[in-house]
Amino acid sequence: MGDAELRIETVDEERGTSTDGDASRFGVVGEDRMKAVMESPHEHEISPQGPDGTEAKRDAVLRELERVLASRFFRNAMRSKQFLEYVVRHRLDGQTEQLKERTIGTEVFQRPTGYATGDDPVVRVQAGEVRRRLEQYYQAVTEDSQIRIELPVGSYSPVFQWGPAPVHTEIAPQPIPKTELPPPAEKRRWIPWVFVALGLILAVAGTIVALNYHRPVHKSVLDQFWSPIFSTRQPVLICLAKSVAYRPVESVYRRYARTHPGTFQTEAERSNTPLPLDPDEQLTWGDFFMYADYGVAAGDVQAAVALSVLLGRIDKPMQLRIGSNYTYEDLRNSPAVVVGGFNNRWTMQLTSNLHFAFIEDHEKYMIREQGPNGKIWRTLRDDNDQTLEDYGIVSRQFDSGTGQFTVAVAGVGPMGTQAAGEFVSNGQYLEEGLRQAPANWEKGNLEIVLRTKVTDSVSGPPQVVAAYYW
Repeated sequence: MGDAELRIETVDEERGTSTDGDASRFGVVGEDRMKAVMESPHEHEISPQGPDGTEAKRDAVLRELERVLASRFFRNAMRSKQFLEYVVRHRLDGQTEQLKERTIGTEVFQRPTGYATGDDPVVRVQAGEVRRRLEQYYQAVTEDSQIRIELPVGSYSPVFQWGPAPVHTEIAPQPIPKTELPPPAEKRRWIPWVFVALGLILAVAGTIVALNYHRPVHKSVLDQFWSPIFSTRQPVLICLAKSVAYRPVESVYRRYARTHPGTFQTEAERSNTPLPLDPDEQLTWGDFFMYADYGVAAGDVQAAVALSVLLGRIDKPMQLRIGSNYTYEDLRNSPAVVVGGFNNRWTMQLTSNLHFAFIEDHEKYMIREQGPNGKIWRTLRDDNDQTLEDYGIVSRQFDSGTGQFTVAVAGVGPMGTQAAGEFVSNGQYLEEGLRQAPANWEKGNLEIVLRTKVTDSVSGPPQVVAAYYW
């Protein structure tokens, strides 16, 4: 993934095949960009009943499926389990016509018949997730498996491969070289000087190699901060919260338009213009509905974009997760950046026992230092409730049980989250902020409290006000 953008698969609906495409950041590609990719043949692939057509081979595939679904990589990932079981069983039954994107979306994810696959990438996204989990499973499994289940890129039809038989290579006898008589002594007097010259060359070369080997490699503070995550093979998860959002029903807009002709006639106007109701007008709960398409905070998006640019520069693959589209098990299996403060339950859980924690006290939101005399940082607002100063937390923690690092990028308010995202993705900010860090800080955990001054709703450079290392 060259720019570390969200990878979205496009699908040929007739063949039930898919391709990986680059969506615009945090967007999806349209149907006009979809290209078909023919399935390539796979070596060692077995038929639904196995290479010898026996039912025993089919049962072996089903047993392997049960082992995969019961593993820690699939156990708590309900969507991935449903997807994999569906495509494997239909492949075994020879029902390849059921392995098309729209059919899978309808049967597995309860999408309406005939839904627009270009607007709803649920199947393509889930296929990529299943491929990732299968790869993790077979990398971690210890016992040899007779069968390996794979979901090739470009297809929703799984293949079942037997482990290849060991190859025995016979070594052919080598002919005995003929021994030639050495040249006369008088013709070999120059040979010792050749060996002396070669020895000098090798000595000089060895010295150069030794000097280069022992010369310390300077790594930037940005590289040191992210190296535990960049060095892993798994893609980085960028996890955003999706808050519950409500909006008035259509009848409320129509009621307002009766007394204000020409207003709120289009969806664009209803989505982008505040409804200026009289403060004394009474509304009931039935005048609102939950708007599922909205809910991602602007500060979270700004931070996620900054992180995406950083990952793109070093060509590190990433996956974007929003709302309930990730679990704690995902955070345990992959390096992750959790974005958002009080609106993200995983941030609150990850930082609850740290030295600096987000605290909600009688509808007041703050960062508080643990301990009897701990400091407190709150968002500063003016008389018009405009933010003048905001605070955020950046933490990097190592889970000794899983070997994964998790980074939290969060603010008391949206400006704090945005400033935290800029801090971890900008080498200059990290260099200045970690100047007082102890030796070997890059090998441990850390938590930093940041402050940003806000002018005209634009956050300024992040400044470190407190830090803790362990």
